[in-house]
Amino acid sequence: MTTPVRVLLADDHGAIRTGLRLMLERAGDVVVVGEAADGAAAVRNARALRPDVVLMDIRMPGTDGIAATRQIVDEGLADVVALTTFDLDEYLFGVLQAGAVGFLLKSVGARELVDAVRRVAAGDGILAPEVTRRLIAGAVAGAASAGRAPEATGSRGAGDDAAPGSELTAREREVLARLGEGMSNRQIAVALVISETTAKTHVSRVLSKLGCRSRLEAAALAHRSGLAG
Repeated sequence: MTTPVRVLLADDHGAIRTGLRLMLERAGDVVVVGEAADGAAAVRNARALRPDVVLMDIRMPGTDGIAATRQIVDEGLADVVALTTFDLDEYLFGVLQAGAVGFLLKSVGARELVDAVRRVAAGDGILAPEVTRRLIAGAVAGAASAGRAPEATGSRGAGDDAAPGSELTAREREVLARLGEGMSNRQIAVALVISETTAKTHVSRVLSKLGCRSRLEAAALAHRSGLAG
């Protein structure tokens, strides 16, 4: 039998946590191992329960979802997907910079939510279609405001003028391009005619070499560097 995906719910509204639990556990291969009503509790529960995925609200009392996400990611406790009512840019960029691997709106349907949890547990990233264009546009705008051409952005060190991706092998550049197209590990495997395990390994190496905290950050870099259409 497939091991169930373990999920921690972090939201300050009990009714929302109940609704999310019902949607997820009806899937059969997802189990909610705990709940938290604020960011500090989310961090404590993530340490104690070690879930695969944390569904994190952003606006919560005390420690908010962005600060909690940063701590959970920095400690390597779980993958975090932001789940919020508000698709404001400050939330989108803030939580992704904190290391979240996904961003969904609470209007997401049950099927899409379950699929997102499964994909993240399998090593993929997920982004609400409503905000994808803004994420890419924001990445490009950030490069422009810093006075750098898109193809010269993404370097990780001060004074490093190498084009992003120059340290990657040819195969890894292909993988980065597919990440920029929003492909999952399975889709990358099919596109490049490799196994899904190999695709996952390549993705991990790409993230490590580029100093990216998430697939989404790598995807934005792929667009800035012109590797993705």
